[in-house]
Amino acid sequence: MKTPVICLMGPTAAGKSATTLAIAERWPAEIVNVDSATIYRGMDIGTAKPDADERARVAQHLLDIVDPAEAYSAAQFRHDALVAIEGIRQRGRLPVLAGGTMLYFKALRDGLADLPGADPAVRTRIEASAAEHGWPAVHAELQALDPVTAARLAPNDSQRIQRALEVCLLSGQPYSSLLQSSGPGKETSVPPDIRHLDFIEISLEPSDRSGLHARIAQRFDAMLAAGLVDEVRALRARGDLHAGLPSMRCVGYRQIWHHLAGETSLHEAREQGIAATRQLAKRQLTWLRARPDRLVIDCLAADPASRVIAALTKRPIRLDIPGDPSPPDNGTHVNG
Repeated sequence: MKTPVICLMGPTAAGKSATTLAIAERWPAEIVNVDSATIYRGMDIGTAKPDADERARVAQHLLDIVDPAEAYSAAQFRHDALVAIEGIRQRGRLPVLAGGTMLYFKALRDGLADLPGADPAVRTRIEASAAEHGWPAVHAELQALDPVTAARLAPNDSQRIQRALEVCLLSGQPYSSLLQSSGPGKETSVPPDIRHLDFIEISLEPSDRSGLHARIAQRFDAMLAAGLVDEVRALRARGDLHAGLPSMRCVGYRQIWHHLAGETSLHEAREQGIAATRQLAKRQLTWLRARPDRLVIDCLAADPASRVIAALTKRPIRLDIPGDPSPPDNGTHVNG
């Protein structure tokens, strides 16, 4: 029998953290964070990282595991997440994967294409071209090699354009073709190391986009009030970080970094940070809508956490783990 793994997904500011805590109060759960920003040490405010009280209430995995000067790939996440899930299973507890980095969810569920690794020489060449001609020109180069990928990327989405073009140049094949080779849809495409896991996808999504936008602005202002500028200032003071690193490209950090460099006012950085967060949420929602098996809960409704709990308890299979107080609905158990 398969082991249940709850996947709590949703765009930024959807309320995932509060919902994971509610799940942990209902079942003996441990959280595996699916977030490409909370992995970095010293980046707490701008990532809305769980605070000390939240960590004391429920065990959290894959937080503060990488220095901001280091890179961290989807392949590394997949390995680390599977190790964490197995440890949670062995402790007889319920794994809850929660976050908004959709590439990580995809890597875990669908496996990874055989993509070439990063090549410093190729990346330097791409960055030099972008510095001379601008990222829209690099985007046009990608368009010629891989129109499918180029069509889904904004002309200034530097990080994704760089990686897609790098793969095209190194492999001689379109990035989109390589990704499709590991896509879902066939039983044989399911990686053997996850066939014993039953992924239960629950997505917190807004019924009204403007309501989510208001939350995003409120949260960004709260981060500024909590000391986001000082946090980025301390990161800059280290001397070994720069704006091109994946950590410093994170939404919020990128905009405040440019402000501290004297390129923008704080007001402009705030507006740019909110706009970038909205764009991130839009991309997250686009990805989520391509997951037909997900259960959607309105994150703007009253008490969405309770709605998630209710949805889980109504499933036809029981979360059969130590401490689960719910009665089985049809006698079918899932053993952890």
